[in-house]
Amino acid sequence: MMRNALSTSLLLLCLCGCGGDQSAAVPQEAPTADATSAAPSPSADSAPVGPISSRGEVVADGTSPQAQGGSIDFDVPAGWQSQPPSSNMRLVQAAIPGPGGNGEFAVFYFGPGGGGPVEANIDRWVGQMESAAKPAPETFEANGYKVTWIDVRGNLKANSMGMSPSAAQANARLFGAVVEGPGGPWFFKATGPEATMAPAREAFVAMLKSVRGK
Repeated sequence: MMRNALSTSLLLLCLCGCGGDQSAAVPQEAPTADATSAAPSPSADSAPVGPISSRGEVVADGTSPQAQGGSIDFDVPAGWQSQPPSSNMRLVQAAIPGPGGNGEFAVFYFGPGGGGPVEANIDRWVGQMESAAKPAPETFEANGYKVTWIDVRGNLKANSMGMSPSAAQANARLFGAVVEGPGGPWFFKATGPEATMAPAREAFVAMLKSVRGK
């Protein structure tokens, strides 16, 4: 009898305790695929070649690229003016001041393995310039990372998207680099007037050589 009385009392207490906001006890349904917003599609000019996500924020297994070793550090040259990224495809953005007018610098990251082959990206950058000759890319190692980069001089072609100007820019220069390593690749790109970019060349290379694991 005592056991039955205690069981009845406990049942009454539980029922009274649940008499408040019952909605809090109902688990929230996970959003469906239709309810989630799709990542914005990058432009052909600003995004590397190949399959990509918006910034590689979440990869197939649900973990962030940073959790898989997808983070690097590097030293932005002194005097380059840091700016808030103008799109969700850019991890870092800066203006490059100089006598010819500001140049533009950005780093793109699209998750582990994202962004396409190195050669395709080098060819795409070269194709954005009207140049008398195709320069050969240079490759070096930096703290365990492989860096392939290109320096192109000529007229920067007009394009309404990405880092290209809306009108063709004569006497311009483009630096583009692909950094390969655990969690990568990362894509470094700088463009601007020749008078500004020429003295910035050594600083750009020094920045690439400073790339290191985070």
